[in-house]
Amino acid sequence: MTVQEICSCPVSRRALLAAGAAGAFAGLVGDQLATQLAFASPGYGGDVFVLLSLRGGFDGLSAVVPAGDPAYYAARPSIAVPKNRLIGGDSYFGLNPALAPLLPYWKNGTLAAVQAAGQPAPNRSHFAAMEELERAAPGTSVRTGWLDRLMGGLGASGAFDAVSVGSAMPARVYAGTSPDLGLAAVDELVLAGETEERSMAKTMAALYADAPDALARTTGMTTSALTTAAALKAAGYTPANGAAYPNTGLGGALKDVARLIKADVGLMSATVDSGDWDMHENLGTAVPGRRMYDNLNGLAKALAAFAQDLGPAGLRRVTLITISEFGRRVGENGSGGLDHGYGNAMFVLGGGVKGGQVYGRWPGLAETKLVDGDLAVTTDYRAVIGEILRARCELSDVAGVFPGVSASTLGLVRSR
Repeated sequence: MTVQEICSCPVSRRALLAAGAAGAFAGLVGDQLATQLAFASPGYGGDVFVLLSLRGGFDGLSAVVPAGDPAYYAARPSIAVPKNRLIGGDSYFGLNPALAPLLPYWKNGTLAAVQAAGQPAPNRSHFAAMEELERAAPGTSVRTGWLDRLMGGLGASGAFDAVSVGSAMPARVYAGTSPDLGLAAVDELVLAGETEERSMAKTMAALYADAPDALARTTGMTTSALTTAAALKAAGYTPANGAAYPNTGLGGALKDVARLIKADVGLMSATVDSGDWDMHENLGTAVPGRRMYDNLNGLAKALAAFAQDLGPAGLRRVTLITISEFGRRVGENGSGGLDHGYGNAMFVLGGGVKGGQVYGRWPGLAETKLVDGDLAVTTDYRAVIGEILRARCELSDVAGVFPGVSASTLGLVRSR
């Protein structure tokens, strides 16, 4: 079952379309209703797992640059990042200078990258590739989202165990029977029609006081979430350690995730979106004012503020990863951009990360090494996530989340 906010934000297909309490729960019947709901989750001692989806097809070759591969510069004569501008990295790879706000975390070992990662088969359709990325069970009849399966495996049952934060609602990744909460922002979590004079939450509680157990529990979960959100709003929030989030959708969403983590509301997983990575034209050189540089810099500032806000102690119980539906082609097109590709880069940020390095087997960019002109995938993104979930999130059954997949042995995180 999905517990979804009712607010002034655009309504997703998972929203509870309600003007009042009765309407809010009219659709929660049959197979949409989880009968195993409880008011609180059992004790969870793993990391808060944060999924940051870079929607549109992120170009990992612009972010984690294979400077040691001469084919990279040959394929991108006008948009390649010059070697003398790269930061961090190692003897073969370097980071785009736009990622400078994250350099301290690379150097202190809490940020790492995985290159040549992606889905098991190429798919250049945004919709189809994202659907497969979030279902993560190709070749099977499984239709739930992989984060829903994770939450089920971990016994999630609380209102704030699994949360989508921001204006975009990644429905597929949480699709299924485990409860999750979607909110545009913590301070905007309200029921439609709520006023100081008219408490919709109290009305809902009264209406469902004598309802069947499953409905009563659903109502209790919703009113509990509203009460928690109201308390958080009343308390206000000031980021710690001098952290300054950028005034962007991503910055606001990550600030709310940090806020929920520090408030100990039971958060186990959170999803956040970052868009505008579909750069078919005018990707630009690695200087301020150019599209890719500015997007990467905005991403880096938001992630750096998130890590700074949590501080070392908070970051020790958090692992954040980035994924995207596909990478971009190796060669630039005639419009100074990049068309849809295949292999990609992932970032991993957290206190348990063995950072400061690039993981994965590099296949090379020579023409004979490419997959129809694209970077080959040598590491399944599901195996990377599986390694993290097993080592950091108390998941013993990786195949239960990702059918037919074993956790990678990259060694990119320490066990708790």
